[in-house]
Amino acid sequence: MTTAMTETRQGGTGGRSAVAARAREVVKAYGSGETRVVALDRVDVDIHRGRFTAIMGPSGSGKSTLMHCLAGLDTVTSGHIHLDDTEITGLKDKKLTQLRRDNIGFIFQAFNLLPTLNALENITLPMDIAGRKPDAQWLARVVDTVGLAGRLKHRPTELSGGQQQRVAVARALASRPQIIFGDEPTGNLDSRAGAEVLGFLRQSVDELGQTIVMVTHDPVAASYADRVIFLADGRIVDEMANPSAEQVLDRMKDFDARGRTS
Repeated sequence: MTTAMTETRQGGTGGRSAVAARAREVVKAYGSGETRVVALDRVDVDIHRGRFTAIMGPSGSGKSTLMHCLAGLDTVTSGHIHLDDTEITGLKDKKLTQLRRDNIGFIFQAFNLLPTLNALENITLPMDIAGRKPDAQWLARVVDTVGLAGRLKHRPTELSGGQQQRVAVARALASRPQIIFGDEPTGNLDSRAGAEVLGFLRQSVDELGQTIVMVTHDPVAASYADRVIFLADGRIVDEMANPSAEQVLDRMKDFDARGRTS
């Protein structure tokens, strides 16, 4: 599929572009000659602002590679990626680092919290490193949204896994990034804690206007999204709007069946 993906629901953008990130004809290959492996094969995709997008696919489909390229964590072999109006392909390392720091939030499977800092200090750490003061009103709203008001003075060892991931979510939201990328953000959580974190991500989109892109293998997690993009063999092969867990599971079973018969 080489045409840009479009979304069925559009959010208000306050005059800004409705597209927070886009990829055009993106190829990511590793190695050369007979050992060359193509992880992304001419991918075109639009990520719409103020929406929650999930990326799914079988193991080795390229879903994490796509997210890493969109986020500027990995380079592309060819093609173009824009964050808002800025093309990030070809940016110098210093400018790319600054763009990621100022415009992108990250939530990973590992919580990546500093054990010597309390929850509030972990939340504001990226801004502290950048020499920026957090917006007190926004920070209070984020903390309230993720339900951490009573735990801000606790260190990570004094928090449950779900609470630690809520701190990571708040850290990603606190600087008001243009877009947040999550790579299996509930992968280390039990179902109850995972549902809490996913609920907070959903709430951040609905109430705070955040843009979120999440890689996941879990149909239940994907059901929290506005849209699911499916990859197979490095290409976008389908998408689903307003998904249910059952619909996503059925679609993933199709991939499994194809894998057994190919």
